[in-house]
Amino acid sequence: MVALKLDIAGRKGLLLLDPGYHIARVVTVMEDELYPHTGWFMQTQEEHCRKDYNYSFSANSNYVIWKVKERRGDGPEKLSHSAVFVARPFLTPVDVTERRNLVYNFRSLLSRDTKGHLTAGIYFPVLDNTVGKFTLFYDVNDVKKREKMSFSDFKTMPNMLDKKQQQMIEECNKLLGFRSGELYAILHNLANLLSDSSFISQLLLINRDINDVAENN
Repeated sequence: MVALKLDIAGRKGLLLLDPGYHIARVVTVMEDELYPHTGWFMQTQEEHCRKDYNYSFSANSNYVIWKVKERRGDGPEKLSHSAVFVARPFLTPVDVTERRNLVYNFRSLLSRDTKGHLTAGIYFPVLDNTVGKFTLFYDVNDVKKREKMSFSDFKTMPNMLDKKQQQMIEECNKLLGFRSGELYAILHNLANLLSDSSFISQLLLINRDINDVAENN
């Protein structure tokens, strides 16, 4: 992320460039929240989910608050907040982000278009004491195809997929830009990794410890 300071006739603000790889726009954040303040904007609208984002200064102008309103299906609207420190440069963001993601308990492998919209990929939670399932999806003529599959079907090669599932894997593989058979190989390796209960227990414990430290500070 790049944060550029603004001063419009004494009015202070920021331009946020690349606030996330999935947000293909420049966000303007003004302290008085008047024009050209971006305010709320719709980031995602799909059949099952809508997300709206807002960036505004906190009471301490060293931080920008990123708010997310999310509604899935007919469920209740959820509001979450994150704080972005903008007072000084962050010199090692990639290094810190990569290390944090090593033990995160929700994993995804995604492809996006130039506007940040999802076009294909897989995602899944990391669960204790179970290999679990993943969701595979991709777009065909603006229609999203989605399927839940079990990792256990990929533990052996050749796998235990029916013809429809094989076709979906191949189409997703192509939209992810992989070589032929590469997504099969990734899922096979994941299935074996997730079946290592000792490793997964340690990973989830580290993740919980990080969350506890964050909550208490």
